[in-house]
Amino acid sequence: MTQFNDLNGIHVEGHIKISDPDSGEIYVNKRNAIHYENMSIALAESLANQGEGFVYEMSFGNGGTSVDPTGIVTYLTPNSTGTNSSLYNQTFTKVVDERSVNNTDPARNKTEIRHVSGTNYTDILVRCLLDYGEPSGQDAFDTAGSNDSLYVFDELGLRSYSASGTGRLITHVIFHPVQKSLNRLIQVDYTVRIQSLSGIEG
Repeated sequence: MTQFNDLNGIHVEGHIKISDPDSGEIYVNKRNAIHYENMSIALAESLANQGEGFVYEMSFGNGGTSVDPTGIVTYLTPNSTGTNSSLYNQTFTKVVDERSVNNTDPARNKTEIRHVSGTNYTDILVRCLLDYGEPSGQDAFDTAGSNDSLYVFDELGLRSYSASGTGRLITHVIFHPVQKSLNRLIQVDYTVRIQSLSGIEG
């Protein structure tokens, strides 16, 4: 008698686009790293209705790259291991959970679920807009001569919600430096695709 094992799995991948919604200029368009351990905890917490685990905030930092005197950019490896992983140097965080009272602009900072009937994947689209006046203390113009500025971003990640404090880092991406200044908007469209994998093994 032949026995069949139903093989199932979950594949998660992410992609970010950072742009200026006014000019249409795209600054970053690339895939990101998934923190699979923290993602597995977040999925379990969400499925078990524990009140935690869902995407809550987007964190920005300026510690993901270094630039030598000749202008050559060195990119660090995304942090995707260890439950206490964080950005290399987090400098700003914004709530993207539109149901949270801590979200100051839920119409433009929110999550959406996109699914096409009959497919085995579902996308979570996380949108975050850094308006002209934020973050507080930014430069007036995008002419920073150094990447050491708090708001010359070169890394960002999504964090899950935790009632006890800072949520777990579930994604991390490092990119060439992009300055947030008073004279420009920056919008981040962060897509996380969750795909169900299945097959039959004889």
